[in-house]
Amino acid sequence: MSDQQCRFILENADIRGEVVQLSDCYKQVLANNPLPPPIQRLLGEFLSAVSLLAATLKFEGILTLQARGSGPLEMIMAECDHQQQVRAIANVAEDANEAALADASLQQLIGDDGLLAIIIDPEVGERYQGIVPLDQPNLAGCIGHYFAQSEQINTQVWLASDGKLAGGFLLQALPQSEVATPEENQEHWHTARQLVATVKDEELLTLVPQELTYRLLNEFTVRMFDATPIRFHCSCSRARSAQALSALGEDDVRSMLAESPVIAIDCQFCHQHYEFDQNNLTELFPDTNHTLH
Repeated sequence: MSDQQCRFILENADIRGEVVQLSDCYKQVLANNPLPPPIQRLLGEFLSAVSLLAATLKFEGILTLQARGSGPLEMIMAECDHQQQVRAIANVAEDANEAALADASLQQLIGDDGLLAIIIDPEVGERYQGIVPLDQPNLAGCIGHYFAQSEQINTQVWLASDGKLAGGFLLQALPQSEVATPEENQEHWHTARQLVATVKDEELLTLVPQELTYRLLNEFTVRMFDATPIRFHCSCSRARSAQALSALGEDDVRSMLAESPVIAIDCQFCHQHYEFDQNNLTELFPDTNHTLH
C-alpha cells in the first residue's frame, strides 16, 4: 500500500470525502519515536486525521493536530502541510504504567484536563486555533465534535491504526446545496454516514481507496480524483535552529557557551543534530563583537 490521500464527491448528493492510507511515512515516524504499542497506534490515528483535515482546506501552510494534558501521555501531535508532508511526535511520562496504557481511553491517556487543538498556520494570513475538550471516547469522535461545535458542518471521521499501517476516512456535507434540496441532502447524509459506519479497521488499512469507497458507498455515484502522495518531511534545519538561538538573545547564548563549549540542538521529530560554538556567534549575532567573556 502506498502512502496516499484520495478525494471524492458524491455526484448526486452534496457530500464530499477523503480517504487516507499510510505505510512508509508512518514507519518513519515510529522509527523516530520509540513508544509503547498503544501510543504507536494512537500516533497513527493522529497522522491519518491531520492528513484528512489538511485536505479539507484550501490554504498554503501547516495544519497541526495536538493534544496535551496531565495524563500519562503528556503530549501528542501531528503536522501536515498543503503538500501532504507529515511529521508527528508523542511524549509519554517517565512513570507511565505501560500495561495501563493498553486499555485507556484517549481522555484517560491525556488526562481529565486535556484539550485537543487544531492549529492552522498559513503562509499568508493570521494563525487560527480551535480547541475542543476530549469528551469523546476516541480521536475520531473528538474531531466530529469539533466540526459540529466550531465549523457547524456535518463531518464524520473514521480512523484505524495497527502499529504498521494507518488509515482514515472522512465524510463531509458541503456547506451549500448545489445538486439536491436541503431535505434530500439531509437524507443523503444520513444514508452515507450509516453506510460508512459499517467500515472495519482492516478495510481502512488494506483496501485501496477506490475499492474501499465503492464497497461502502455503492448506492451513490462516486467520482474519485487522482491520489496525492503523502510523505514524511521534517521542517527542521540548521538555519531554523540558529534563528531559535538568536531569539534567546546574545547574553543568554554567551552564558550557555560559558557553561559548555558547544550548544547542541536535537530535533525530536527526526533526530537531526545541530551544534553551535564560539565560532558561530558571528552567524547568530552578526553586528556585535564576539569575544567570549
